[in-house]
Order: sequence, then C-alpha cells, then structure tokens
Amino acid sequence: MTLNSPFTADLEARLQQLRQDRVYKQLNYLDSPQAARVTMEGRGDVLILSSNNYLGLCTEPSVIEAGIDGLHRYGAGTGSVRFICGTFTIHREVEQALARFVGTAASMTFVSAWNANEGLTATVVESGDFVCSDALNHASIIDSIRLAKAITKCQTAVYKHADLDDLREKLAGAKSAKRRIVWSDGIFSMEGSIAPLPDLLQICRDYDAILALDDSHATGVLGATGRGTAEHFGVLGEVDIITSTLGKALGGAAGGFVAGSAALCDYLTQRSRPQLFSNALPPTVAASALAAVQFIEQNPARVQRLRDNTKYFREQIIEAGFKPLAGETPIIPIIVGETATAIQMSDMLLAEGVFVTGFGFPVVPQGQARVRCQVSAAHTKDDLDEAIRAFVKVGKRLKIV
Repeated sequence: MTLNSPFTADLEARLQQLRQDRVYKQLNYLDSPQAARVTMEGRGDVLILSSNNYLGLCTEPSVIEAGIDGLHRYGAGTGSVRFICGTFTIHREVEQALARFVGTAASMTFVSAWNANEGLTATVVESGDFVCSDALNHASIIDSIRLAKAITKCQTAVYKHADLDDLREKLAGAKSAKRRIVWSDGIFSMEGSIAPLPDLLQICRDYDAILALDDSHATGVLGATGRGTAEHFGVLGEVDIITSTLGKALGGAAGGFVAGSAALCDYLTQRSRPQLFSNALPPTVAASALAAVQFIEQNPARVQRLRDNTKYFREQIIEAGFKPLAGETPIIPIIVGETATAIQMSDMLLAEGVFVTGFGFPVVPQGQARVRCQVSAAHTKDDLDEAIRAFVKVGKRLKIV
C-alpha cells in the first residue's frame, strides 16, 4: 500500500473534517509524573484538573517503590499467558487484596478495565440470557454487551439513565429469559452522578437478576474508606459482580479487575478470552496496585482530603457564577452548551496554565457540551483557588459568567 493510497486519502479527509468542526483532539505531552502540577512540553508548569489520579497515588513514594521492587523481583512481564507459562505470586496477592478491598470473595486482574468488562460479559452471557444496561454506561460496557450479543444472540435492552421504573419494565418483559443481568456504572464519568445502588440491588432481587457494577471512578473515591459505591451506600458485600480499574485512584498505571464469587473468577480463568489469549498484568503494575490498596487501607485520611477538596472546589466554582451539574463526586462537569465552546474554553484555560478537558457530542448529548473538572487529594487549596481564578477569567471572555 502506498502512502498516497485511497485509504490514506480518506483518513486524511476525515481528519480534516474534524479540524474544521473544531473537535480535533490534540495530544499534550508531559515530561514529569502525573500529579497536581506537571511539566507540559512547550508550556512548562501546568495545573492538572483533568486526571483520574483522585488520591494522588501516581507519585506516592511507597507505590512507586513497590513497582520498582516488583520489576526487579519479577522482571518486565510473564512473557506469555498466565496458564501457559505460570502466574506470578504478586498476581495472587493483588487479587486477594482487591477482593478484600471491594468486599467480594475473589477477583481476577486483566491488562485493562476495558478487557475486564469485555472479558466478563462475553464469557458469562449465554443464549437465552437478557442483559439490560443504563443509557449512560461507559463505552467498555456498551461494547462488551454488543460483543456478547454477537456471539450468543442473547437479548439486550437499554434503560433510561437511572430510571428505575424503566428498568423494572424492561426486566418484567424478560421474565422468560434464562438469566437477567443488569449493568451499571457506579459513578457515571461524564455526569459525576452516582448510581442508585440500593434501589438497583432491590430491583435485581425482585426480578431475580444479577447486578454487575463498574466502579472504576468510585474505587478509592466513594465510601468512608474508599471502598467504592457499595461502601458509600452501606451495602458492601452485597453486589454480585464489581469491575474496576487500577488506572485511576489505585496508582494510575493500568489494568483492571473483575471481583465476585470464587466460582466466577475461576470460570473467567478457564474461559475468558482476554485471559486465555493475553499476557498477564505486568508485575510492576500489580505490585504498585497492591501498594496503592494497602496505602488507602492504612491512610483513610487521604480519602477524606479528596472529599474536602471536592466540596471546596464545587462551592467556589458555584460562587464564581458557574453552574456545574449537581453531585458529590470529584467529577464536576461545567455545562457550556456547544462542543466548539467546550473545546475553546479548554484551550483558553490551558493558555492560563490549567489543563482541563472539554467534551462534546457524541460523547455527551448535543447542546450539553461541558468542561469536566476532576479534583484530586493532591491539590492544595492554593491550586484550587488558582484554577477558580482561571475559570473566572476565561468565563468572562466567553460571556459564560
């Protein structure tokens, strides 16, 4: 294939259209660890307000040292699939810790949270099953259900976001299904809202359904000790299946996991294609994630600091005249209307030294484009005040405030 092939020309035309629509995404390169402040190539010192580093553990010395020790002890990786070439003991240790942390009997790690969701749905769903998903669920859940449907021809449905009556109606219409599975995020990443977990649990009991909860944005964030949405609502240990990530609050590296019964995790070991045909989580990541879990267990004050920072930023941004979506999580979306406005505001804030990302259609509905702020326990009050000043300055230029 030549560089000037019709295929390449078509891609270039599509890219140019993205630029014309002002939705083309630029990559910003960092030359320092992910933290409250970073060194950005071409811009110098920049305040980060767009990272999932909720607890600041990307730069926690004990987490970093554990990863280095894991690299020295186990090397760069497994070199093959776990059941073929052997599983490192660090994988067993981190899986035991993750299960303990989220309140399940067992867990199984994957190289990404995307793989965890994909590996779960496509493995456990069979012909005759019914899968029902919240309308605002993460793309990884959506694609995992599409894959399962393509493989098994199972029945699927989408219920309106957090609409419990609509969920009941969908489940009532699937009484003849062999099994019913309900999928929901714990924290919805674009809204910052929390799933009505106690209600979901009761509905699943009423309709004999299995609840699968993606807690990626809630692990390390919600609950008095950061154990997630279940702890937040006082139902730790009652959720059938929890999936989550190691790439956000738990050290920020990579990887994901499925947590549930020992039988579920053993079955995933036997049958999950991402497990059977992919290398295991790199041992340095497993070691740093284990250290992150241990750090949170030993330092619940870090979770409280995140909560305090979130409350302070939300109060100050509202006082400054902005209208973020209501909520209590460190995801604070500020609605600005059109996609081009969100992108422009993000660019202008970066020029002021604050890195925060704008999102628009099709990631969010038309007319609901937003700048999504994400607060970290690593932020100081001065950091948050600086961000507020930048928002006010840019907001006035754009006539948003």
